[in-house]
Amino acid sequence: MPVEFLSDDQVAAYERFVGELSRSELEGFFLLDGTALDLIAHKRADHHKIGLGLQVGTVRFLGHFLTEDPLEVPWSAVEYVATQLEIADPSVVKRYTERQQTAYEHSWEIRAAYGYRDFGDAGVRESLEEFMGARASIHAEGRGGLFEQTGAWLRRERVLLPGISVLARLVSSVREEAAQRAYRSLAQAAAAGADVELPLRLRDLLEVPEGKKVSELERLRTAPRSDSGLAMSKAAARWAGWYGPPHGAGHRAVGRHLMPARVTAVGR
Repeated sequence: MPVEFLSDDQVAAYERFVGELSRSELEGFFLLDGTALDLIAHKRADHHKIGLGLQVGTVRFLGHFLTEDPLEVPWSAVEYVATQLEIADPSVVKRYTERQQTAYEHSWEIRAAYGYRDFGDAGVRESLEEFMGARASIHAEGRGGLFEQTGAWLRRERVLLPGISVLARLVSSVREEAAQRAYRSLAQAAAAGADVELPLRLRDLLEVPEGKKVSELERLRTAPRSDSGLAMSKAAARWAGWYGPPHGAGHRAVGRHLMPARVTAVGR
C-alpha cells in the first residue's frame, strides 16, 4: 500500500477519531444545523436521535461514515449532541448499535439530505485532479501536505473519502506530473535561450567537487539557519554564485516558467 510518505498520525486520523475533540471542533463539526434537526425530528427513540446526530458530525469531520461501529466517537461529541437535543441521559446512545442496519439507513438519509457524493461519481475525479494539479504546481509542499489538502477539499465538496491507498496513489501521481511539467518548462526555457547551459549546469550540481564532502546541489539546498540579515545575505550570495543575481536575466527567465513558491524552493 503506497502510504509510506504518510505519518502514523495521518493514517490513524484518516480512518477514525484520535483523542478528544476541542471546543472549536465540536462547534465546527457537531453543531446540528436545520437539515440535521429535520432528519432527527422524524426519529422517536432518543438513541436514534443522538446516533444520527453523531453520524452527521462524523462524516463532516472524517469525510466518511463509521457505519460498522458508529459509536467510535469521543464521548464529548455524544454529550454535545445530546445537549443540543435536550436529552438528559446521553448514555442511551449505547442502544444505537442494537440493530446494525439502522446506522446504514441513517447514513443514506444523511447522504441524500446533504448531497454527499461517492469518490467514483461522474465529475468528481476531474475536479479533484484539477485542484491537486494547481496546488502541486503553485505550492512547494511535500506529498504529505498535498494529501492533507486533498482530504480537506473532498470534505468541503462533500465527497466521501476513498480508501487511504487510493488517495495516496493519486497524490503521488499528480505530484509527479506537476514535477515533470516544471522540468519540461525549465528545459523549454533553456532551449528558447533563457540559459543554454542550464541542463549541463544542473547535471554538474550532482557531482561532489574535489576536496568537498557534499555535492554542490546539497550545498545550495541547505536553508539558512536563521532569518538574520547576515544569513539572508549569505543565502542570496550562494544563489547568485550559481545562477546569477536574484533579479538577473537567468532568474527572470526561470520565474516566467515556474510559480513563485517553486522558485523560492529552488533558491533555498
